[in-house]
Parts: sequence; structure tokens; C-alpha cells
Amino acid sequence: MARRVTSFDVAALAGVSQPTVSRALRNLPGTAPETREKVLRAAAELSYVTSDRGRALSTSSTRRIAVVAAELTNPYYPELVEPLRRELARHGYRTVLVADGDDLVDGSYDGVVLTTTTRHSALPRDLTERGVPHVLANRLLDQPESPGCAIDNQAGMRAVADLLAGLGHTRIGAVHGPVDTSTGRERADGLRAGLRRHGLHLRRAHVRRVPFSHDAACAATSELLGLDDPPSAIVCGNDVIAIGALSAARQLRKRVPEDLTVVGFDDIPAAGWPLIALTTMRCDLTELARNAVELLLDQIAGAAGGFPQRRLPPVLVERGTHAGPAPAATADRRC
Repeated sequence: MARRVTSFDVAALAGVSQPTVSRALRNLPGTAPETREKVLRAAAELSYVTSDRGRALSTSSTRRIAVVAAELTNPYYPELVEPLRRELARHGYRTVLVADGDDLVDGSYDGVVLTTTTRHSALPRDLTERGVPHVLANRLLDQPESPGCAIDNQAGMRAVADLLAGLGHTRIGAVHGPVDTSTGRERADGLRAGLRRHGLHLRRAHVRRVPFSHDAACAATSELLGLDDPPSAIVCGNDVIAIGALSAARQLRKRVPEDLTVVGFDDIPAAGWPLIALTTMRCDLTELARNAVELLLDQIAGAAGGFPQRRLPPVLVERGTHAGPAPAATADRRC
């Protein structure tokens, strides 16, 4: 078996010390440009690959960040993971995607990004107590106990309320997301507050709360459209729910937007497909990732300052699923 090339081999070929090789390959200050170039040429000639394990033993740093995403069937999260990966790579970190909170405190990672945290999760507090740098991205806790960055969900839903009121809708329904998530709660609160500004309100009979899933949303929307006085517009907790609502409308032979307005939230890629053309609130996931990583790296660097919380504004994207209200009609077939 061929012997593995080490940093000492690179040092010998480049004519420098092994610590100089380490500093040059990590692009740390104090290394002359010509020395770094000599080290890089030697590493390339020997096909040298750095060892994260060796680096961790010598520096107590793994250069790895765990990104926790437990809901990968929701297309929003793969879309968020990729800009997180890019931003972390830009700072020299590798991303490890994990589906739960196990083994996050054993020293395997320099930090953790939590993307699917529920409102009362104990994991962020556990990470704080154990001194593990971490940040919440997309979802936040009821009481800030960790740095976090999320979309301004309430502002987004107030903009949706403005849109519907401006179109003349008064029979407005909602299919909200789970109440144990900050996104589900805040979007529901924001919609109610936004409608109140226009003298409108959500009737209890016109509201459903479901998981962030197509099938649950389809069934809930079918119930709403089967009412004697169905809503003329349905506001959805996210785009997956909105696509479920569109499926129900199609099965019930409701025309969108002539008979029913549907509005989503997130602007996942499918929302912009011509077949769907969903009116929704766009979340800038690149900016969300940049802010989350910045907060995380501040922690890793030892910065103090409590638990900063950042909110990013969403933008209304008007496509083809909204229009003024049409006369209500009774559904004849269920989802």
C-alpha cells in the first residue's frame, strides 16, 4: 500500500517548516506570498490532501459545521441548505447535513446551524449550556436563548392582507402551518393583524391548521371550498400548502384565480413554474444564509453580546393565482 503523503513531505519539497505549510495552506497571516506559492506548488505536485482529523487534533478545530434539517421532504430546506453550504465554504468550512440533534456536542463540529427548530425545543438551550456555537436559521424560539435569523413573517403576511383587501376580498380563508413552529404562528398572527387594519377578520370556520404538506393542505382546502359560504381567497402557510390548495381547487373544478385566489409564502422554485405561477412572498435565502453564518462565525470567534435576532424582509411576488373575488359556488367533489 502506498504511503500517504503528509504535510512534512510538502515541507521537505518546498524547503520550509511543517508549521509554515500549515499556515500557508490555511491562508493565515504571517506567510509571505512567495512562500505560500511555493507551498501550494509542492502540495499540488505531491497531490497532498489536508487532513481534517489531524487539524482537529492540533488546533481543536474541525472546520466542519453541522446543518440540522429534519424536514427535507419540504423543498424549502434543500433550497436553504445550498446557500448555507456555499457561504460556509467561502469561509473555509465544510457542511455536514444531519437530520436530528444527536452527537452535536461531542466535538465533531465547530458549530451548528439549526433550520427546523420548533418553538419550545430544548436543543438550542442544551447547545448554549455546553458551549457549542450555534445559530437558528429560518425558525426562532419564543424566548431568544440563541442567536437567530429569520424572515419577517408577520410583515410578509401583512403585505398579503394588503393585497387581498385591495382586490376587494372579504371572505378570506387560511390554511396555516403547525402552531409549534415560529413560521406557522407568526404567519397566522401577521395575517390576522394585517386584515384588522382593513376592518376584515378571519372567520373560525374559514381557518384550518395543517402540517407543511401537500396532502394535508389539499384535504383542508377541500373542506373550506365545500362550505355553504366558502372563502373567495385562501392564504397559505407556505408554498407547499398553497400547491395543495391549488390541487384541491383543480379537483373541485374551481378556476384559479377567477373563482379562487390562492397566495403562498416562501417562493420555492416550483412556485415560479408556469404550470403553477403562484402568487407568494419571496424569501431571500442567500441573504438569510449570509446573516446566519455571520452570527455563527461571531460565536466561533468568541464574540460576546447576548442572543442577537435578525429579521429579513420578504417581497411580494405577484404571479397568476390572485384576482378580485367572484360569487361563491358550492363544491361538488372533494379532494
